[in-house]
Amino acid sequence: METDLPHLNGLEARIARQITPALEDMGFELVRLSVLGRETPTIQVMADRADGSLINVDDCQQISHVVGAVLDVDDPIPGAWTLEVSSAGIDRPLTRAKDWERFAGHIAKAELDLPMDGRKRFSGTVLGLRDGAALMRLDDGSEVALPLENIRKARLILTDALIEASATMMGVQDEESDAPRPKTPKLNPLRPGKGPGKNTKPGRRVH
Repeated sequence: METDLPHLNGLEARIARQITPALEDMGFELVRLSVLGRETPTIQVMADRADGSLINVDDCQQISHVVGAVLDVDDPIPGAWTLEVSSAGIDRPLTRAKDWERFAGHIAKAELDLPMDGRKRFSGTVLGLRDGAALMRLDDGSEVALPLENIRKARLILTDALIEASATMMGVQDEESDAPRPKTPKLNPLRPGKGPGKNTKPGRRVH
């Protein structure tokens, strides 16, 4: 079965392909990946669990070590770089086809690369996915089908219903793990025995 990855190009797509198998082996999925900066690029990895639930600080630490090890070997970026790992959060971006099915019934906003009907920005209720297009019911009651390849960015809008749904999911997690899960943990990983400013050799992480 083909992995449902975010739509990426170039270096970001290459890195996503490199780290996805390791993420999936740990029970996580890639939500978004960005490479920012030039002199010392920052690789930002946003992830969640395979069931769509949020990850916690320990999960971020685990992901950072495993992903960092993969990138140290594959070495996709010449020179030094940093790695950030974060949870998708409640008002998360919608980056994959299945996100539009998973969050049907919730409110979202989307921005297109190319305009449709004279506009690039849309806001309304997510209805699902059909024939490679995200379906939305807009605030005026009309419905649109936005081709996934034309969606520049999209994310959920924080509402009481979304918060309640997330709280329900987190409650189930707490019952299973007896551990609270923060909403949007984020960290810059450190290697064991390394402190800030260490490990700055070309082709490796800086911290």
